[in-house]
Amino acid sequence: MSVRRTALALVLSAIAVGGCDYVVLPPDDGRLGSGPSKGWTAVATSFGAAEGDLVATLTIRNETGNWSAMQAAPGRPAVLTTPDGATDCATVVVGTGGHRLAPGLRMRGYVTGPTTGPTTELIRVECPGASASPGSRLTIDYSYVTGEYDYYEPDANQVTSRLEVNLDQVVSDLTYPVAERIDGVIIPPDTEMTAINDVILTLQGVERTGPGLRSNWRATNPGAYQTYVHIGNPPVIGSDGVLYGIYESPDIATVPVTPAAGQVDWTTEVAVPSDVTGLYMMLSVESKRQRLFVNYAIDLTAS
Repeated sequence: MSVRRTALALVLSAIAVGGCDYVVLPPDDGRLGSGPSKGWTAVATSFGAAEGDLVATLTIRNETGNWSAMQAAPGRPAVLTTPDGATDCATVVVGTGGHRLAPGLRMRGYVTGPTTGPTTELIRVECPGASASPGSRLTIDYSYVTGEYDYYEPDANQVTSRLEVNLDQVVSDLTYPVAERIDGVIIPPDTEMTAINDVILTLQGVERTGPGLRSNWRATNPGAYQTYVHIGNPPVIGSDGVLYGIYESPDIATVPVTPAAGQVDWTTEVAVPSDVTGLYMMLSVESKRQRLFVNYAIDLTAS
């Protein structure tokens, strides 16, 4: 069945049944926001000396108008320019940690490292031996990808660009993670999502587990053949601006088979400090074909 016919069938089914508040269809590849893409933007949230180095902590924002992951150019220093000249800054921790972030959202850190010893990295640039002065700015080369995640072509939409950060304009009162609400991007937690082979994926509930957040999932298969729906281990981002969950390709995590004309339940869990509130989940759902993932931002702020 084509995507167009599938979409029409789901809409008619929702109208006929009337028992579901929301039906979300996989979005097109096009941009979700209005106006031209600005790529990613960054502002400094602090700038000064720390243990002999000059450190600028940053907040980055997705203004591509689409789901996007970004990273600073590997092995390339940032450049600090002051009235006295330019300095290379070798420590450049700027990116989304591999995850795709919804358009209109901002972040200031992510979790990395092995699951046995994860580390929270604040987005920052360190410039050894440099000194702060008025009129300073940072230049950071970076790349980003947009849209759905295709395991077979992960860099198909890659764009290279450059961040220019005015260090005279330090902003310390930002709220996270939503900088701008874009219609259709953030969805309620009881939304039905269409996965591969027309399987319907639903989030049955979430619960705090002390060290983390457990999500309960259900896949319902209307078809005549069993299927798998991969969603990985979805990360979450909250009011502190940190994206929690170590990145791995969403096809790696083990999921149970969804039987023909049946359903299956399972759970995922991500480590999140208990004092972090205002959570949103960045979910990737295998859709349309194997190892092609459509993104959803689920509002968990009531959890």
